[in-house]
Formats: sequence, structure tokens, C-alpha cells
Amino acid sequence: MKISYHGHSVVQIQTNGKNILIDPFITGNGLTDLKTEEIKVDVILLTHGHNDHVGDTVALAKRNHALVVANHELATYLSWQGVNTHGMHIGGACQFEFGKVKLTQAFHGSSYTTENNELIYCGMPAGILFMSEGKTIYHAGDTGLFSDMKLIGERHPIDVAFLPIGDNFTMGPEDAAYAAKLLQAKTVVPIHYNTFPPIQQDPYQFIEMLEDKNGKVLEPGEVLEL
Repeated sequence: MKISYHGHSVVQIQTNGKNILIDPFITGNGLTDLKTEEIKVDVILLTHGHNDHVGDTVALAKRNHALVVANHELATYLSWQGVNTHGMHIGGACQFEFGKVKLTQAFHGSSYTTENNELIYCGMPAGILFMSEGKTIYHAGDTGLFSDMKLIGERHPIDVAFLPIGDNFTMGPEDAAYAAKLLQAKTVVPIHYNTFPPIQQDPYQFIEMLEDKNGKVLEPGEVLEL
């Protein structure tokens, strides 16, 4: 399995011959190394409905005939845009040919802003547990710190955890470091920082906060192999 980070909250997983993207915010993401016209994707996993996470989902899914997995309300909304979707909800899991997906709770908002400045309700935000090849990846999505992260780590031993550190909209570095302690992941990777002025952070300083010193900063395009 190969895992790579592409700025903001964009994570790519290559497993079982499939290319999977989580929260593909490409257009407007000044930190990404990806170009939408070059992306080949089989599956898109979404944590919630905010524009900086849904991103280029519709265009990518249509061009690549990709499956989009999201919470029920967001999946329904995207299906109205002509996208092939699979709706789920928090606590539910589904075994796909490419791996198993389970949605966890996250404390945040979830709405999509249209070009006409309408807010579309997109259900509850979520984190994502992705399991394949005997490995478990946790993408926390946008969330504040919550104590049940300990339960998530106990129920699903995590190989790599992607945690937001930007503060203002999500956990800041201090809370994210405590989240890492609760989760007990083998490797912790910071995400959701430096894309916009309100979420400027030093990811290397965050790594130093981790009790187990088990963090790794991934530059856009950098790959982890499991």
C-alpha cells in the first residue's frame, strides 16, 4: 500500500490496484502538487461537505467514472450532480472490493456553498477509517478533540493517522498532540494547515509535541509505503 499527502487534507491511497482520493480539494489549493486534468482515480472518500474538502469531486468522479463514498446526505446531493455514490453514516462500515470503509464521528460543520451563495446541508461530518492489506488508515477529517478517539484507537489499531492541526476551524497542534496520544497510532501525519492565513502552523513543531515522537511531516507528493 502506498499513501501520499497532497496539501490541505488531500490524501491518496493506492491499494489492490485502485487509486483512492480522500477530500480532493485541488482547484484553489495553493499547496497541492496535483493537477486535476492528470488525476486518475477509482474511488473518492469524503469526510464532509465543506467546499475545501468536496473540492473537485464532481469533475473527477465524472471524468474517471469513480465511486464517491460519503455520508448519506452528501452522497445524495452529489448523486443529483450525476455522480455514482455510496451513502453511509457514522458508526457504519462497508466492505468494498478495494478495502473496508468505516465512518467515525467528528465535531465540525458540514455544508456546501453553491455559486449562488446558498448553503446546502450535507449531513454530519465524519472521520474515515480505511482498512486494506491488513493496514488501517485513519483520516480524522475536520474535527475538534474528543475523548472517544481513545475508543477508536482501541477498537481499530491504527497504522497511520492523519490529524488536522490548523486551529481556528479544527484542532490546533496542542489538542492534535493529545488526540495522537489517545489514538496510539503507529505514525501520525499533520494535515489541514497553512492553506489559508487563519490556519498557519509549524508542522515540525507539532511533531515535537508528540509524546511518542511518532510523527512524520509529509510534503505534498511525498509517499509512505506500508
